[in-house]
Amino acid sequence: MENKKLTWCFKLKDGLKIVEPNEILSKSYLEQAKSSLLRAEKDLNDKDFLWSTVAIYYSEYYALYSFLQKIGIKCENHACSILTVTLLLGEGKTITINQHKDKRLDAQYYMKIDQEDKIKEMLKNAKLFVSQFDELVSNLTEKEIKDYRKRLF
Repeated sequence: MENKKLTWCFKLKDGLKIVEPNEILSKSYLEQAKSSLLRAEKDLNDKDFLWSTVAIYYSEYYALYSFLQKIGIKCENHACSILTVTLLLGEGKTITINQHKDKRLDAQYYMKIDQEDKIKEMLKNAKLFVSQFDELVSNLTEKEIKDYRKRLF
């Protein structure tokens, strides 16, 4: 897979690295994704919209990262992680996290009021996102893992 942005990600100090697939870490990230959803829901119920938004984004990121761990990809750069999954699975799989990444940044750096309904919708979408990645990761075959890894070289 030739992609200039992906090539750049491999050159970063904490960018993309091919490692051994790790089932244990993959499961841990999925559990963290589910835990973050619970935190987001609690924060939303407590009217803590900033931290609810942050937890929503991280629930999605952890779910996405569980896929990368399952296929043996390590990356500490969120943009590169998301780009890699976009290139492997298609833009449809990452549109939600890309939208929520922007909303998390807005929430953290540009305080807005009257966001409760939007955050409820984000939480609903995040639950679906995490569920879809849970299903994807849980059903990956060894052949699929090898195929995904080959596509990155």
